Amino acid sequence: MSQLAYRRVLLKLSGEALMGNEDYGIDPLVLNRLAREVIEAQQAGAEIALVIGGGNIFRGAGLAAGGMDRVTGDQMGMLATVINALAMQDALEKLGAKCRVMSAIKINDVCEDYIRRRAVRHMEKGRIAIFAAGTGNPFFTTDSGAALRAIEVGADLLLKATKVDGVYDKDPKKHADAVLFDKLSYDEVIARNLQVMDTAAFALCRDSDLPLRIFDMSQPGVLLRILRGEPIGTLVQGRNAGL
Repeated sequence: MSQLAYRRVLLKLSGEALMGNEDYGIDPLVLNRLAREVIEAQQAGAEIALVIGGGNIFRGAGLAAGGMDRVTGDQMGMLATVINALAMQDALEKLGAKCRVMSAIKINDVCEDYIRRRAVRHMEKGRIAIFAAGTGNPFFTTDSGAALRAIEVGADLLLKATKVDGVYDKDPKKHADAVLFDKLSYDEVIARNLQVMDTAAFALCRDSDLPLRIFDMSQPGVLLRILRGEPIGTLVQGRNAGL
């Protein structure tokens, strides 16, 4: 533990991160690679929790825009996150890790109910905790679910894995002169409307003084490097971090 800068972390993965080069669903090779990264970080001494989105299977907000009832769409999205959580649990356990999936909605035949004290105990016992079904409420994204769970379990850092290597002042895929930020404050992110996470998630982190690091998960070994304190990606914290 002496070599790690963070004792307990929560890693937020998008559902799309599991797709690899596929158009839909889960790429087993990508799932296995991500599982190995998580296990490597845990074996170094960190307590790890995961939140995985469901966008590779279903997006409630997207179908709601097409006419589906928003609450129904979001509930379907929550079930998609349970599917991804169970897939990750299987990948982790096949590699020898101990893992528990905990759901914000009752689905006891396939996983545990989320109970904060039990979640913390799982992590203290060396189990990887995967929190599924977001907050259990419609109108909240899995980003908000990740922020909420990170605060509840006392995480030292919230990690959000993306397809880019941090937060830019504009879309780096469209603008060659886009500038990467090393550090930002939460207020700066909201004021600049840098839409990397939803505003509710940012506000939760800001009000609880929980640091957030946004980074590209595709680099081998990057998770462990961050836990050892390397300044990879963009760190968002406090109210004046970027000043």
